[in-house]
Amino acid sequence: MSVDGTRHDDGDTAAASAVPRMSVARVYDYLLGGTDNSAADRFAAEQIKALFPELEDWAWCNRGFHQRAARWLAAEAGITQFLDIGSGLPTQNNTHDVVQAVDPACRVVYVDNDEQVAEQAHRLLSDTGRVSFVHGDLRKPDGILANPDVRAQLDFAQPIGLLMTAVIHFVADELDPWKLVGRYLDALVPGSYLVLSQGTYDKQAPATVERATAIYQNANEQVYPRSKPDVERFFAGLQIVPPYDGAKPDVTFGGLWGAEDPEVADDDASRALYAAVGRKP
Repeated sequence: MSVDGTRHDDGDTAAASAVPRMSVARVYDYLLGGTDNSAADRFAAEQIKALFPELEDWAWCNRGFHQRAARWLAAEAGITQFLDIGSGLPTQNNTHDVVQAVDPACRVVYVDNDEQVAEQAHRLLSDTGRVSFVHGDLRKPDGILANPDVRAQLDFAQPIGLLMTAVIHFVADELDPWKLVGRYLDALVPGSYLVLSQGTYDKQAPATVERATAIYQNANEQVYPRSKPDVERFFAGLQIVPPYDGAKPDVTFGGLWGAEDPEVADDDASRALYAAVGRKP
């Protein structure tokens, strides 16, 4: 059985098993200039960049949105607890670095389903008492929400910042990602926030979409880009925060959220990512 669920004969299976699988977390690490990645990850990233030259800028766009939104939650909304799901490697300038620079009392729990990422994360976070890493799968919310390490670090009777950046596009429509996000929000008290970004191919040529998606068939996760109306559904019932001064509350392109100069931030990489921050009333 292949990663996309199709069957192969013995020869195909042997050939497929000889091809190293890329990790989406380590591809992201590579695009951001990290070193915790393999040759398979780097090769896959370069293949995608050949189709979508803005890929590296896209990764930095998402990282920038994540950092600006997390900082805003800590500095402007007074959030001191963060649940970062699909975090990848918690390397330099990740969530805990950003929010603890605002308030050292902030607590952060990172969650990722990649076992190798989990091993590396535990090593990277060995000396940070207010930061934890949990090996868990976004698609199994009950396991994450009931995890004793999550409960030990976060007080669910107080508002929490739920961060899901560049991760929900790895959940297929058949698994109802909107219901999954809703399950997490149901566990949070009013005054909590959702920070979410989602890849989109709205502005891309169909042939590019098909070829880029095919590359992910050799990944540990498949990718499911979505339209703006689909992303807006994740924020149903939430109070969306205006993305920048003078803007109306809305889902916007990733680079525009928190931008000092939205015109400069509005580029092709930004337009491949939808993003928003919403408050639970």
